[in-house]
Amino acid sequence: MFRTLDEKVMVSPQITAADIADAKAQGVTLIVNNRPDGESPDEPQGAEIEAAARAAGLDYVAIPVGQGGFGQPQLDAMATALEGADGAVLAYCRSGTRSTLLWSLARAKLGDEPATLHEKANAAGYDLTPVAALVDMLAAKN
Repeated sequence: MFRTLDEKVMVSPQITAADIADAKAQGVTLIVNNRPDGESPDEPQGAEIEAAARAAGLDYVAIPVGQGGFGQPQLDAMATALEGADGAVLAYCRSGTRSTLLWSLARAKLGDEPATLHEKANAAGYDLTPVAALVDMLAAKN
C-alpha cells in the first residue's frame, strides 16, 4: 500500500489507525497528513490518525492540501517536515497524489534535480506534470 518515492519518503492513499503498525515496522518515524479533515466524512479524520501515530511512538504533522491547491505555507511546512524527520516519512492523502506533488515541490526547493524527482515519482506510479513548471522554478532558485 505504501509507495516509495526516495530513500526516506513513502506515500499512500488514505491510511487507517490499523496501518500505523505497518508504517512503524517499515521504519517510519513521521506521519504527514496531507488530507484536510472533512474531505470525506467516511474516512478517518486527522485526530484519529494522530492519536494512533503518537500511541505507537511516531511523530505526526498535518499539512492539509485542499481543493485550492498548494501554497507557500504547505510547501514550507513539507520541506521542514522532510528535513526534520529522524527516520522514514509516510505522507498520505486521498490517493497519494497530493502528497507526491507536495513532496516534489519541497524536494525541488531543497535542491533536488527536477529530472530525478520526475523519475522517482514515475517509478512510484505518480505523474508530476501538474506541478512540473513549479518544480523547475523552485529548483532553479537553488
